[in-house]
Amino acid sequence: MSRILAIGDIHGGLRALVQLMERAEITPEDRLIFLGDYVDGWSDSANVVSYLIELAKQNTCIFLRGNHDDLTHRWLKSGELNDKWLQHGGQSSIDAYRQFSDKQKEEHITFFEQMLNYYIDKENRLFVHAGFSNLKGPEQEYTPTPLYWDRTLWEMVLSIDPNLKKGDTKYPKRLELFEEIYIGHTPVTRIGKTKPFHSANVWNIDTGAAFKGKISLIDVNSKEVIQSDPVWELYPEEEGRN
Repeated sequence: MSRILAIGDIHGGLRALVQLMERAEITPEDRLIFLGDYVDGWSDSANVVSYLIELAKQNTCIFLRGNHDDLTHRWLKSGELNDKWLQHGGQSSIDAYRQFSDKQKEEHITFFEQMLNYYIDKENRLFVHAGFSNLKGPEQEYTPTPLYWDRTLWEMVLSIDPNLKKGDTKYPKRLELFEEIYIGHTPVTRIGKTKPFHSANVWNIDTGAAFKGKISLIDVNSKEVIQSDPVWELYPEEEGRN
């Protein structure tokens, strides 16, 4: 039976990603929705992109754009450097591409360019890396930037009264637009969680792979969660990175 699987932030942790795919027993019938941030973090950023390119040849994959993907793409395409990007994982991506040919880099640039800023399925479930701020929905954003940088959506759902329901006058209008919303970007480890966590109708699948956490996926229909080992344990030679 086919599944719809949402996969959280990866941040260069190819070993954990491969482990996760094996544990989930991925088949070509599964639809895989990657929520972004494939790069910047562990040493396999470029190899993660190569892996995903090959995976998409066998599986139905939807790749969403994360903020780190946008910054790495800018550097690959034009050499653009951002000091904060370098401090928050960008240098690891630069290092990872040192052994890649110009032809390989061009293939990766195409991959980055073809990413989606958001995806809405036929059940009216929204998948987006970070969030959105426009009350009319992500398609009404004046710039795509909030879709891979916004944290206000997640902050909002964590602060609202859990007793509020759709239709209540105080229920946030953004949440009424979709049946469910799946995001990454802000690690749930910041609120002491180790598995994908939801509040209201928003599911956050970022379980801190860039730091001491795992890569996670969720079956959006059954809500089954599958996780890798903590990524740092699979990169013992990089233990001092964090």
